Amino acid sequence: MRILAIALLAIATSVAWAQERTPSPAGAKVYIVSPKNGAKVSGPVVVKFGLKGMTVVPAGTKQDNSGHHHLLIDTDVPADLNAPLPAVPDKVVHFGKGQTETTLNLPPGKHTLQLVLGDQNHVPHNPPVISKKITITVTQ
Repeated sequence: MRILAIALLAIATSVAWAQERTPSPAGAKVYIVSPKNGAKVSGPVVVKFGLKGMTVVPAGTKQDNSGHHHLLIDTDVPADLNAPLPAVPDKVVHFGKGQTETTLNLPPGKHTLQLVLGDQNHVPHNPPVISKKITITVTQ
């Protein structure tokens, strides 16, 4: 009986995550305003986010054509875009209060930055709204 209950819970959980993704409008675009691709910067690094064709709202807010930012640092976009973006310290940073900029304390060296817009549940839209990946060099 216990095994059956665990199996049913696993199925219910997978069905809950298999919900339909929130649509994004044609032409929606997320981008990094600054720093620019190829920039050499000294820390701390201020990163400003841009969004075209949609509105930034806090996580948990269900509103058409809206979402909130997730910044990927030195990592790639997750392969499974049907699940909420993971919170990975120093790799995937959530901005669930609707923030449009942040300050990063990155060690010296090359780093990549990329934005992914998430819906009210941190799930990328369909089609996903993802920025180009930029590379910066932190000099000190």
